[in-house]
Amino acid sequence: MNKKKVVIGMSGGVDSSVAAALLIEQGHEVHGVYLECYNEPGCRTDQDKADALKVAIKLGIPFKVLDFRKEYKEKVVEYFYREYEAGRTPNPDVMCNKEIKFGIFYDWAISHGYDFVATGHYCRIVGDKLQRARDMSKDQSYFLWQIPRDHLEHILFPLGNMLKSEVRDKAKELGLPTASKPDSMGICFIGEVDVHKLLKDKLGEKPGLVVLSSELCTIGTHKGLWFFTIGQRGGWSIAPKMQKSDMGPLYVIGKNKENNQLIVGTRDETMTNEFRIHSSTFTQMASLEKLWVRIRNLGEFIEVESLSSLSSGKCEVKLKEKIFGVAEGQSAVLYNEEGLVFGGGIIGGRVPSNKNVTLSVF
Repeated sequence: MNKKKVVIGMSGGVDSSVAAALLIEQGHEVHGVYLECYNEPGCRTDQDKADALKVAIKLGIPFKVLDFRKEYKEKVVEYFYREYEAGRTPNPDVMCNKEIKFGIFYDWAISHGYDFVATGHYCRIVGDKLQRARDMSKDQSYFLWQIPRDHLEHILFPLGNMLKSEVRDKAKELGLPTASKPDSMGICFIGEVDVHKLLKDKLGEKPGLVVLSSELCTIGTHKGLWFFTIGQRGGWSIAPKMQKSDMGPLYVIGKNKENNQLIVGTRDETMTNEFRIHSSTFTQMASLEKLWVRIRNLGEFIEVESLSSLSSGKCEVKLKEKIFGVAEGQSAVLYNEEGLVFGGGIIGGRVPSNKNVTLSVF
């Protein structure tokens, strides 16, 4: 590859630090940028920004900070609350990659004359498709499925063919300040947070009934549907008269938003092999491939039996085996046997059954 002008998003972590160093070794003109998207008390922004600057100084590359706090609040934070309030389970990392890193940051970079945008994501690009990373335990392709395909020719993922252990070793070899820094966890740009507290502070509480699916009766109360996701075990209050009964482990299997009811049942009732997606990005060519689906980051790959188009951007997915905890609002990402991403969609819920639930009250 000829020398190109590359801007890399530097998060202040070891991955983007090594990615920047590799690009320099490849002979590119590299500029570092820290995206300031969230800076509230208790978050890691100031430390991460300082660490990113230290790495840029060590590598001898230009460095600047872009303030995207307004855009991040509008496009990611408000989406996060809006989805929970609607009874769905959002994926802010998918939205952040789509709207911020490979949305407004990508647009900024191209408009400022950069040939490529790079990040420290563990992912590969093959032609016009993403491919899962060599390090399967760190693969981030699931979070990146909404990147427009025409953007991929201007994106670099230098770590796609590396193991995390190799990245750490490289950072130590180069003496990078972030070589031993722990990996960041939690929500993109925010970090580890108490989601329950965030939701309570923003949305408050809205008590309602908990319904046991198999007995068609209420067994307790909850403090708000937004505190729960499909497959979650516990978190609600059991009515006194029900506490001595042996109901076994119970999981969230559904929500009745109209009546503010949380529907619970056995683990088996959380399992399904059919669900619908919308906002899908795959083409009809996907139907010619043998495909597998992931419904969560680093989740298991389940083979697809069929894809049935319902209407524009909507599809029904049928799997060859059942999968646990299909949550409305999450992403379903399709891969072929080589790990190439053939697209994805937003889960719109299970294929509805004909079961009618009539409630009795304790």
